[in-house]
Amino acid sequence: SISFFSQANTKGIDEIKNLETDFNGRIGVYALDTGSGKSFSYKANERFPLCSSFKGFLAAAVLKGSQDNQLNLNQIVNYNTRSLEFYSPITTKYKDNGMSLGDMAAAALQYSDNGATNIILERYIGGPEGMTKFMRSIGDKDFRLDRWELDLNTAIPGDERDTSTPAAVAKSLKTLALGNILNEREKETYQTWLKGNTTGAARIRASVPSDWVVGDKTGSCGAYGTANDYAVVWPKNRAPLIISVYTTKNEKEAKHEDKV
Repeated sequence: SISFFSQANTKGIDEIKNLETDFNGRIGVYALDTGSGKSFSYKANERFPLCSSFKGFLAAAVLKGSQDNQLNLNQIVNYNTRSLEFYSPITTKYKDNGMSLGDMAAAALQYSDNGATNIILERYIGGPEGMTKFMRSIGDKDFRLDRWELDLNTAIPGDERDTSTPAAVAKSLKTLALGNILNEREKETYQTWLKGNTTGAARIRASVPSDWVVGDKTGSCGAYGTANDYAVVWPKNRAPLIISVYTTKNEKEAKHEDKV
């Protein structure tokens, strides 16, 4: 893995270029030290497939809806198992009695639960178009969600559907997790959800000291070895770091590599 925490330098760029050659694909990185304002970027303005990583922003959209009194996090959402997509571990578990909207949003972020994701998208956000509209409302001009789970995971090279850039993702994460779009209560909930993510142990979390606190959201498309992760990292006694890493390979059957 690469250390993004030293100030941006050519050594870091060369390291990623070498890694990219071995990887046989593209790697996009954007890292920001919110204390010093220093940033590091590599292919940070190129488009990469979002895969499940958009669910971190979906959860934030639910919190913003609650803050604006348009949504109620305590509302019980009922559904049947026919509406659940492949890999819906939490919604399957609670199918008999339903789940609160807040718990459902947390499940989408922390467990990448596809059933929770599509139900929230359909009933509360206005589908992929509504999700894109929310991101525009917070100043993100690059994010686009076009399809639902599981269709959005094709990751075809050059296909701009369901993509964003590492720089835009990092900036939106900073806006939502550390900025003033969400009030303190909602922001604290959002940070707690990110810190409780269960899918990221082998990615950004694996590359930072164990006593640093990490809140992240991953994505893995399955096709073209596409995998990503973005995180707020709280080092000991320092301002937070924002890190966004997106990867995709040239071969459709390629497997993703967490260690990148």
